[in-house]
Amino acid sequence: MIRSSPGFAINPCLFLNSQKSVFLPVQIGSRRRNFSRIGSESGDGVAFDAVAYESERLSLDAAAMENMAETAKKELESDPESDPKAWKWVIRKKMWDLMEARNYAMRPRPVHHRIPNFVGAPAAAAKLAELDAFCKAMVVKVNPDSPQKQIRFLTLSGVAKYGRAIGLDEKIKVDLIVIGSVAVNPQTGARLGKGEGFAELEYGMLRYMGAIDDSTPVVTTVHDCQLVDDIPLEKLAIHDVPVDIICTPTRVIFTNTPIPKPQGIYWDKLSPEKLQQIRILRELKKRLEKKTGRKLPTGPSEKLPPTAERKRR
Repeated sequence: MIRSSPGFAINPCLFLNSQKSVFLPVQIGSRRRNFSRIGSESGDGVAFDAVAYESERLSLDAAAMENMAETAKKELESDPESDPKAWKWVIRKKMWDLMEARNYAMRPRPVHHRIPNFVGAPAAAAKLAELDAFCKAMVVKVNPDSPQKQIRFLTLSGVAKYGRAIGLDEKIKVDLIVIGSVAVNPQTGARLGKGEGFAELEYGMLRYMGAIDDSTPVVTTVHDCQLVDDIPLEKLAIHDVPVDIICTPTRVIFTNTPIPKPQGIYWDKLSPEKLQQIRILRELKKRLEKKTGRKLPTGPSEKLPPTAERKRR
């Protein structure tokens, strides 16, 4: 699993065994912490404690959900013509409302401002586990959200949960990426997350590390109601990550997505405020600028949501 310390410092724990290595994705922002010190007795004196991890994950998830509500409210009240992200929040809110109204949602609830947990998530995970891409994968990156909990369990089941920290220069190859979604288009593979942008940064960092490429399958698990047809391709950003395979409780969909996958970190999209909050990206930018002898671009300024504003450690 990959996990990192606050500020997106890639300090992941790679859990190794004879069958699969599992990455809990790079953690970014105030709710995302380094869980590598939970537990006891590993190669460096620390083992992974799944119960403690899950407890703290849910606690941080609740705090993030409350904070993201402020950002969502601001985006929904903005002018769709002047705010390129407003349309995404309209779709997210509609989906969250639908899942709560029809009782498709599972705990933690409400599912607003989360990757929503859903009825049938274990069944969707079971379908994912039957995929040829999953069965053959030696290294799997799995997101830390509630609906993918069963996937993490299936991937780690029966293994010795020990790990070591890795950094930007580590030579690894990720064979499969599991990602959470709020809504996804089965015809195009277009996907919306919960709006924090972590999945895109995680993907970009792995591209930089050479751990993934265009051929690395991206899979999501969702409820059937999360399949939509109103995500406009022309409005997607260059850093938005499409999915190749969708697993629901009832079916498996191969999207054959025509959407290009991000090629790395798009510095011209990364605001000075967000860059200031993510130490590893500042270090990476400094490294690249030194190597190339030129200054990299910076995106437009923004007011960060509370989830990205935290005390330095």
